[in-house]
Amino acid sequence: MIAQDLGAMAKRIADSHMLRARSRIGKYRIEKKLAQGGFATVYHAWDTIEGVHVALKMPHQYIVTASMLAAFQREARLIAQLEHPNILGLKDASFIDGRFVIVSRLGTQTLSARLKHRVGLATALSYIEQMIEAVAYAHRNRIIHCDIKPENLILMADGRLALTDFGIAKVAQRTIAHTMIASGSGTVGYMAPEQAMGRPSAKSDVFAIGVLAYRILTGVLPEWPFDWPPKGRATLRRKAHPDLIDVLRKTMEPRPSNRYPDANALLRAYLPAKRKTLRTKPASRRG
Repeated sequence: MIAQDLGAMAKRIADSHMLRARSRIGKYRIEKKLAQGGFATVYHAWDTIEGVHVALKMPHQYIVTASMLAAFQREARLIAQLEHPNILGLKDASFIDGRFVIVSRLGTQTLSARLKHRVGLATALSYIEQMIEAVAYAHRNRIIHCDIKPENLILMADGRLALTDFGIAKVAQRTIAHTMIASGSGTVGYMAPEQAMGRPSAKSDVFAIGVLAYRILTGVLPEWPFDWPPKGRATLRRKAHPDLIDVLRKTMEPRPSNRYPDANALLRAYLPAKRKTLRTKPASRRG
């Protein structure tokens, strides 16, 4: 009860500090709020100079500390390093009217919103491939995302899927497993067991990809404990080639040692399994 009251109070405080529609911050005119989390709010805005719609991410003013600003600046530096078609690029990061603002291109909707409607098999497999491509690129740059979920994947106007929100991403140490000591930050439902214990690695991202891929294909979010097969297995068997089912199973192994070492290894296994799934008629899979 106390936690609920504190949560409601925090939301009221955050709402009171929100920028209103049609207000201005620098050259940007606020159109509407897109999302609000515990640390930041994301706005849909209009760039009055360039004449384009953008997304503005700003930490909540009432809880801004030096360490929090450092974390947001670190996020901006991480994004600036990553140039990939499936990673949401950075347009700008600066202090505007006394507030730190991260500016990025605006997508059409989140993957979370898209999954509320039917997704065809070819589109679902494309989304999964693009998600793996984005994470594989981050892993090649020694960056572990640590919070892969549908809300952090944005559909762009040209149909591309772009990974965003590197707010709790970690730069991996130079170890074979890319394991590092960190907090148990992440999102319940997609977080690997070892990440919840404060030991995230590239394999933790692989786990999250597997859980989300399973949801994309079946409409079911697997629940802990991640015993195989989860609910939705009949739908998966009807859609996917056995090789693809094997790939998903390996991504969702509770023990990190049984998973793919990183998203690049996962991508090498996924692509041929995807091709087999697209070539095989659903009727023969049911048989």
